[in-house]
Amino acid sequence: MKKIVTFMVVAVLLTACSSIQVYSDFDKTTDFSQYKSVKYYGWADNSDKILNRFDKERIEGAFATEFSKRGISIQDDDADMIVSLYVVTEQKTEKSATTTHMGGYGGYYGYGPGYGWDLGHSHTSFNEYDYTVGTLIVSVFDAKEEKLIWESVGKGTVDEDPKNAEEKVDKAIAQIMKDFPIQVMQ
Repeated sequence: MKKIVTFMVVAVLLTACSSIQVYSDFDKTTDFSQYKSVKYYGWADNSDKILNRFDKERIEGAFATEFSKRGISIQDDDADMIVSLYVVTEQKTEKSATTTHMGGYGGYYGYGPGYGWDLGHSHTSFNEYDYTVGTLIVSVFDAKEEKLIWESVGKGTVDEDPKNAEEKVDKAIAQIMKDFPIQVMQ
């Protein structure tokens, strides 16, 4: 079950179809135009242990594509920036209640007091809905100074439909990278 939920986190992590919340921040004193390469540091706190190989490759590949669109190459060593990724899931339950009311007043022939006067009746149904919230954090560090220069957090409800997983991950990562200080090259 854990593997299935985890696959869903990445397959549809913060899909473009559902609402995704993205929070980004960066060091405003940093000149981002100086950066031309990036390398992956890895997954923080072994968070990738909840992901399978395909999910990790999809996420890392989507980030590589987004960096490439900004003129930044992926390297194995001697890069200007270092990227660290972290993923976490959280099970949540939503409760709701719906009340319907039937009947009411209405006398003989539908008006005034008389036969058929009734207070009616109500019925309330309670529902619980379990869902998973996935959070993906990308942290970018200056390789020389070893300081955090940009970070983005994407958070959303996990869609349990694994169809088009790669496309959904690509869209989610594009949303997460949207506020990166270096914009997509035309």
